[in-house]
Amino acid sequence: MSTLRNKVQLIGNLGNHPEIITLENEKKLAKFSIATNESYKNSQGEKVTDTQWHNIVAWNKTAEIIEKYLEKGSEVAVEGKLTTRSWEGKDGMKRFVTEVVVNELLMLGK
Repeated sequence: MSTLRNKVQLIGNLGNHPEIITLENEKKLAKFSIATNESYKNSQGEKVTDTQWHNIVAWNKTAEIIEKYLEKGSEVAVEGKLTTRSWEGKDGMKRFVTEVVVNELLMLGK
């Protein structure tokens, strides 16, 4: 059960082309967001779709695969862990972002 402490699994579509960053040590970083959709019927019986956006980060070999094969609209399954990081903005305010750091990636669709 200890492996379930911080585990996220999502299936969704990329909202934009992945941002690929090559670091000084030649390591690659891929950053992108995916949308997940959930549908339900409201109290009037109308179908409502709720879309949630998730920030995704992948490193090294996984980032290279993402760079080569994924684009805006691609459907993927990701498994990873949630991380939150913070920094100070130019205005002096502390900012936070929560991301899924990918352990495994599965390309779906075409």
